[in-house]
Amino acid sequence: MADENLLSVDEALARVLAGVDRLLGVEEAPLSKALGRTLAADLVARRTQPPLAVSAMDGYALRAADLIEPGARLRVVGESAAGHGFSATLRGGEAVRIFTGAPVPEGADTILLQEDAIRDGALIGAASPPPAGRHIRPRGLDFLEGDKTLFAGTRLGPNELALAAAINHAVLPVARRPRVALLASGDELVPPGAEPGPSQIIACNGYAVAGVVETAGGEVVDLGIFRDDIAELEKGFAAACEHKADVLVTLGGASVGDHDLLRPALARQGMTLDFWRIAMRPGKPLIHGRLGETRILGLPGNPVAAIVCALVFLGPLVRALQGDPRAGADESEAAIAGADLRANKGRRDYMRARLTRSDDGRLVATPQELQDSSLLTELTRSQALLIREAGAPTVAKGEACRILRLPGAAAAS
Repeated sequence: MADENLLSVDEALARVLAGVDRLLGVEEAPLSKALGRTLAADLVARRTQPPLAVSAMDGYALRAADLIEPGARLRVVGESAAGHGFSATLRGGEAVRIFTGAPVPEGADTILLQEDAIRDGALIGAASPPPAGRHIRPRGLDFLEGDKTLFAGTRLGPNELALAAAINHAVLPVARRPRVALLASGDELVPPGAEPGPSQIIACNGYAVAGVVETAGGEVVDLGIFRDDIAELEKGFAAACEHKADVLVTLGGASVGDHDLLRPALARQGMTLDFWRIAMRPGKPLIHGRLGETRILGLPGNPVAAIVCALVFLGPLVRALQGDPRAGADESEAAIAGADLRANKGRRDYMRARLTRSDDGRLVATPQELQDSSLLTELTRSQALLIREAGAPTVAKGEACRILRLPGAAAAS
């Protein structure tokens, strides 16, 4: 059972996504610029595909009944190629040379494959005549004019763009990308490439979090690193407002230490706090609130905690702001444990794990030995997060478990 003083992960996600009931805006994007965007409206086919019956293979268009008699021969009277069909109506005893994608001549009802044809000058026969309808793609096999083929909320990948082009849409209505401002805080942080002091570290969380945002279709605004000072942090908040950020993501400073100043700094600016602690490991300190029209998500400072929280909460929020109907859906998968798992306590645990395959093809998730939330090396060696529910009992090696795949991770071997 979850810690009664902490919000459950599911309730926290529901509250992060609450109130996302309309798009931030709708834009038009040409096909060449629409990859990765999210459709803002259903698309209706403006044509029928194929527009008429076409051949699925190279061969000869003919009437199946004409080859029923043994030794029957047909006279080849013309040719049909893609874009250049045979204009006359096929009569009894005739055949037309035809190529893949070419219109089937009027009167023909089957295609004799070229490798099955016996040709003698202008005559053809067949050792094994094809039945009627063989190798013909009927009109409208793919879609008919007026069909809804792509729906609002669809993320446009290569396949979806090809379909949008095929139904004759050159410009697509897409949701405006959410602008997500990233603000890192901490006197100990320096940017990559700098020479850190004795007690300083390299700021790295923002690069992973930015990747989560961009993968979900958002636009990243990197505000930089700010010192542990309320006045400095307020400058960062002002910069987020200047950029008209839809979401402000803070990195670090979300806990209760003397130098964790984000909550008081945001409170001074008028933030309406929703919650700030959840029953999750890694990632208990998580700020969620509103500052005017800007949504606030304060992520923990430890790298793995920040990345896991970004995957669980920020990615779905960015998708929801673009109208994705499955933004909050459970994307976990079934697997079997590759090691014995101890009973879990009061927080849902996301354990870094390697994925392999059992002899019978099932996914096997084996947790890394080290699970400290500061260890990025263990994260890069993992392909999934093994999910342990709050209060879960022990699980023996080989028993069922649930996993959440890490984006970009290699497939299980």
